[in-house]
Amino acid sequence: MRSICASRTPRPPRRARLPLVAAVTAAATALPVLATAPQAAASGPPAPVGARADSAVLQGAFASAATRYHVPLSVLLGVAYLESRWDTHGGHPSVTGGYGPMHLTDAATALDGRAVPTPEAVESGEPRALPASLAPGTTPAALETAARAAALTGLSTPRLRTDPAANVAGGAALLAAAQRALGRPLSADPADWFGAVARYSGADDTASAADFAADVFETIRTGMSRTTDSGQRVTLAADPSERPDAAQARALGLRTADTRHTECPPTVACEWVPAPYTHYGPGPSDYGNHDLADRPADSSVDYIVIHDTEGDWAVTLKTVRDPEYLGWHYTVRAADGHVAQHMATKDVGWHAGNWYINSKSLGVEHEGFLADPGSWYTEAMYRASARLVRYLSARYHVPLDRQHILGHDNVPAMTPATVAAMHTDPGPYWDWAHYFELLGAPFTAAPGRNGGLVTIDPPYSGNRPSYTGCVTPGASCAAHGSDAVRLYTAPSERAALVTDPGLHPDAVTTTGVNDTGARASTGQRFAVAGRQGDWTAIWYLGQKAWFHDPASAPTALNARGLVVTPRPGLAAIPVYGRAYPEASAYPKGVPVQPLTPLPYGIPAGQAYAVGGRTRGEFFYSRTFDRTGQRWVKGSQTYYEIQFGHRVAFVEADDVTVGPSGARR
Repeated sequence: MRSICASRTPRPPRRARLPLVAAVTAAATALPVLATAPQAAASGPPAPVGARADSAVLQGAFASAATRYHVPLSVLLGVAYLESRWDTHGGHPSVTGGYGPMHLTDAATALDGRAVPTPEAVESGEPRALPASLAPGTTPAALETAARAAALTGLSTPRLRTDPAANVAGGAALLAAAQRALGRPLSADPADWFGAVARYSGADDTASAADFAADVFETIRTGMSRTTDSGQRVTLAADPSERPDAAQARALGLRTADTRHTECPPTVACEWVPAPYTHYGPGPSDYGNHDLADRPADSSVDYIVIHDTEGDWAVTLKTVRDPEYLGWHYTVRAADGHVAQHMATKDVGWHAGNWYINSKSLGVEHEGFLADPGSWYTEAMYRASARLVRYLSARYHVPLDRQHILGHDNVPAMTPATVAAMHTDPGPYWDWAHYFELLGAPFTAAPGRNGGLVTIDPPYSGNRPSYTGCVTPGASCAAHGSDAVRLYTAPSERAALVTDPGLHPDAVTTTGVNDTGARASTGQRFAVAGRQGDWTAIWYLGQKAWFHDPASAPTALNARGLVVTPRPGLAAIPVYGRAYPEASAYPKGVPVQPLTPLPYGIPAGQAYAVGGRTRGEFFYSRTFDRTGQRWVKGSQTYYEIQFGHRVAFVEADDVTVGPSGARR
């Protein structure tokens, strides 16, 4: 389901969901997002063409290409790591049409002349055609680096896309060509290559190009070693002494982005692309696309919500500048990690689909497509986003955990009627474990055993649950690493999936990529409800849910923390999608918001992980300008809990709180 959509209570959005498009203009200088239509693949890790069982093959390919094209090996390895982490992604292109470890772009092949359906088009049966701007001969140069690499190496573009060794050679040739174009020698000193590395990023502004190169050289200084998705062990030896001349990026002749109002750390290339706060119609509520506020003086910021755009950079920026649509705080570009800020962080964006969460959060969009596992995110995007979120977390004291750094798919519905309409991005292919490593808050096991909680943490690359509906309803999605584990009613994969009664009144959960009814994702913490053999049970949506968790290859970590249980004497308690005040807290002129429970309950004896405690609060803002605004704050308190795939709230008066390891 698409991401750029949110409800604004009490007035609903003025427009239906944004059509998902990947239009690319010839004038575009940065790589836009391309939605591909990957073919369904068999289960298990896909073997990239040209890869061999010897885990040193790819390492040797880097060494060979570095020697042949006179590029320092550390530079070649560093660039590839920032593009792909040396992964091949089974031959699938990234969201910007790049292939292989070096992210060589070939837009025409990425789309392959096929109609590319969106979730809306799948539902209606009307597929989206190949954009006219990507017809042969019209593709922007930034999307044709594979063709340039072919001309430089004499290798065919199909081979450059599918053979990792050839792909590495193509990247080396492009780096050497960039170095020569800058009038610099093919030096053996990595420090002489900063400008060429910045050019390789494809960024259209100096700051983004320089940041990409700075990340490459930081990787060179610290070193890196990992096993790729194709089983290849690749190592970049650390060189702490490496200090390149960053001034080389100025010779690229790129534009200077407008940063006058941005709120970003100095390590993130930001640009001010404002969302309009405009009164566009005759009525007092005809305004958009956010609300002015003064957080944290008005209220605390408790959440940062991670979205994907389901559209390209140009379309996303056009949308956020539409006063009749919706607004969020930041967008991160896929190709190079460039960030656009759209409104002040003190203001309230319309992005989460839940007015309470909107008023207490910041929204960060990322170019991408949740239902397209082949369209992978670049390391540059993950890193820029993580640096931004780490900065915002420190500034607003938002805890770096999965009950405060939410995916849009973790935001709860406000009422039973809106459960099915809640969004599911960034979806099961976002790598939460890697993202939290970059945030500096990796998921780790609590000491000891049987702490009473578990943190979901499957190995991303090797965890490949089957999904359906990425391209065609019911058809298998291409196999791909995933952050999620699937939940069953009994300790067996032959058992039925657990059901989400709000999402599925018919009690039938599917394996659809947008169906979150039986899914727990990396970093989420749940109370242990039982163990049997290689299986662990957790309390989930008021029921016992089992996931495969063998001791030889665990998919969860032992954890400890606070949990809530229904207060003694209560058979069950309600859960809520918003923490609103009691009726007596509302002043005259502000309509009382009902405390409407969601269609779930927590029976006696069950336990749920606590994310925090908060007082009830409601942000009242229905007219253009701030004169009628009120932040209604009550005395009723709530606990935020990890309830299912989404978070929820319970009234403090309904529960007892205690350590997860205590006997109950």
